[in-house]
Amino acid sequence: MIGCVVAMDSEAEILLENMEIENIQTVYGKTVHFGKAFGKDVLLVVCGVGKVNAATGACAAILKGADLIFNFGVAGGLSPNRTEVSEVYLIEKAVQYDFDLTQLNGGKIGTLDGETENYFPLETPSALDFLHRALASGDRFNDSAADHSLLMELGADIRDMEGAAIAEVCKNAGMPFVSVKAISDVYGAGSTTEQFKKNLKLALLNLKAFLKEILESIS
Repeated sequence: MIGCVVAMDSEAEILLENMEIENIQTVYGKTVHFGKAFGKDVLLVVCGVGKVNAATGACAAILKGADLIFNFGVAGGLSPNRTEVSEVYLIEKAVQYDFDLTQLNGGKIGTLDGETENYFPLETPSALDFLHRALASGDRFNDSAADHSLLMELGADIRDMEGAAIAEVCKNAGMPFVSVKAISDVYGAGSTTEQFKKNLKLALLNLKAFLKEILESIS
């Protein structure tokens, strides 16, 4: 069963519109929909915004029988040369840019204690013909130049507030993890908040058009 984990109701809606709901439960305080979408057995967790919520949602999906985690939704682009508003990208790796043990382990930002690499690798199914991009996740939404400089240094293309936390849970659980992101805003093109508000529906509409193809490719 495909365990879909999304942060916001608006993201969940693009799957729920194509989902035959068989059951709804509350697991770890999160709403979980069970049913079928495009002929596939799926569950959908609406986890809420942020890394702790995302990790909780991933755990709920695994607890309820998911054998693959699929995270989809909107995210911010970090460079107009690598991302475009409303375009959909397949995430190949993810890092937590607000996790910093550099003074203790001498590693790069995002490197967990006992690890040597700061990025978590994700599944990138060959049947999905999307450009691959690197994702950075942190518990903040802003236009900070300092954050942008750090993200560029880390080699990230896209940023959100959930993906890398889900990747860590899946690594620990030995669970395959696939993530796609549609771009709602791009750094340097004006206020990310205003771009997000303006482009959210457009980005989700474009992502919705690919959901059938994606679910068929990852099941």
